[in-house]
Order: sequence, then structure tokens, then C-alpha cells
Amino acid sequence: MKYEDRVYGSCLIEDPLVLELIHSHSLQRLRKIDQGGYKPLWTDPDIDCGPDDHTRFAHSLGVFLLLQKYGASREEQIAGLLHDVSHSAFSHCIDYVLETGSQTNHSHQDSCFESYVKRSELPCILQKHGIDVNYVLDDAHFPLKEKKLPDLCADRIDYSLRTAVIFKEVFIEEVSSLLNNLIVHDGQWIFTNFEYAKKFAELFLMLNRKYFSGFSSAVMFASVGNCLKHACAQGYITQEDLYTTDQLVLDKLKGRIKEDPMLNTLWRRMNKLIKTIDSKTDSGTEVFCKSRVVDPLFKCSQGFLRVSDVDPSWAKTIQKELAPKRYVITYER
Repeated sequence: MKYEDRVYGSCLIEDPLVLELIHSHSLQRLRKIDQGGYKPLWTDPDIDCGPDDHTRFAHSLGVFLLLQKYGASREEQIAGLLHDVSHSAFSHCIDYVLETGSQTNHSHQDSCFESYVKRSELPCILQKHGIDVNYVLDDAHFPLKEKKLPDLCADRIDYSLRTAVIFKEVFIEEVSSLLNNLIVHDGQWIFTNFEYAKKFAELFLMLNRKYFSGFSSAVMFASVGNCLKHACAQGYITQEDLYTTDQLVLDKLKGRIKEDPMLNTLWRRMNKLIKTIDSKTDSGTEVFCKSRVVDPLFKCSQGFLRVSDVDPSWAKTIQKELAPKRYVITYER
């Protein structure tokens, strides 16, 4: 299968297991799940974004391609491909809907991942190709795929570069330069020198402040979360519906707007029909956003160091940026 990726370019995928997983219902559903959450609230309408570019499917395949490019084991590549299959409609907005979610950690998807996979068709596909599902589900085997902040991992590398390219924060040539100066050693992602490590760290910081934990994301999480929570409470949608696709849930909401004034108000908020203000006071809707920052390793004469080892100010940035962002949102009447 030939696949044209927004970050890595033209790729040929030939592994029968990978191809079967890509065409499974679980992976295909991710084509209709927006990577960021809900497009109208944080996507510039002028951005040249294809139907798959900013979806959980594109990111999942991107993580697979990145791991493949850097020689990760077949099992780690598979784990990377499957790592987001348990995402609900509107991605991390689910953390603002269900009691099991977390505004500060965005951890719901991870907490239900294993049970979701085991209820799906994926274990049968893996077993058919001689892969143990329990092995693939254990991140302890896959240090390149997943690591705790502020370390680099394939997941963070892909979603940051993908966001940067799609939203035109960098040229593709800059991304290629970063990737060409990124190596793997002993289960770690390492840049070839301090310059590239710092460049990536600063790019990631900008993306976090502008997109991942910015005010527009807080508005999205709050407004979409409140709308879905109300719809669930009223029985307009079920928790099972939340694990279909963005559009299927939106269609159910649209069918109830005229009969429910509260839903109508919440719908208008999540579709930018009501102005929102960052009130910076305690009067309004308090919202938290998970915040992310990285401290990449780089190669040097001493061996391997982190950006913060050379730049003490970066250590302060890490401490500040890892704290969840708090906003108080006021909606105009």
C-alpha cells in the first residue's frame, strides 16, 4: 500500500499484519476523529488540511512510520499504530465529559485503552499473525513509543511535528532537518547536537502554548465537554455513542437543538456563535488544560546531555510549563 504522509512523505507499507490493522474498523474509525478535538474551535479555516491530515488516524499511522523509520521492533511499530484506538469522539474533550476523565492529565483514553482493545477485533487480528496482544499492550517493552514528560517519545515527536506542519508553523524542510539530526540510542531519542535539541524544544513549547494548552483549547474543552455532558444527562446520546465518530455525535445533537433551549445555548457556544472571554478572575467557568514541555537529549563530547543541563533557564521553563494551565471563561449573553 502506498501512503502519502503529511510529515514523512510517500511511504510503502507491505506488512500484511499492518495492512489488516489499518483496514480494521478500529483504525478506520479514527479517520473521523479530529486530532485536536473539535475543528470549528481551534482550526483556522484557511489551513490547507486534507480529510486525513489532522485526525487520530493520520497521527497513529505517523507514529508507526516514525518508529519504522528509526528501526524499532515490529512489535513496537504495531504498538505505535494502535496506541490511540481508544480515543472517543472529539479526542481529549472526553476528559471534560465523564467523571473518569481528568482535565489536568487528559488520562481517560489511557485508562480505558487495554479494556477497549481487548473488546475489539484487534486481538483476533494480532493472534492470527502470531502477535501476543498482552505484549503489545505493555508499554514497558516499548521505550521509543512512550515515555513520561519531559522525555521525547514517538507519540510526542509525531503529533508536534504534524501540528507544526499542518498549521504552517514550520516548513517541511525544517521538519526534515530535525528528523535528519535525530537518532536512536539505547531506547532513547537523541539529537545530534544542542542546536537541534533546543530548536525542537522551543518549537514544542510554542505549540503547547498556542495549541495544546492555549485559551482556544480551553474554550473548546469546556464548551464541547459541557454540551456532550448535557446531552448524555438528557439521554440524547449514550456513552456508546461517544465511541463512534465526531460527525455521528454531532448529527444526534443537531436533531435535539430546537427542542432544548439549554442544548441550543451550549451548541452555540461550541460553534463560536457566542463570544468567549478569558476573564482572568474567579467569575466564570474554571477550566484546566494539560500542559506539555520537553527536555530533549543531545549528543556531545561528554556523552549525552539534556537541554536543561546546558541552558539553566530551560529547567525553569519545564517546571513552569508542566503545571496545568488554568483559565476562567466568561460567555457573553
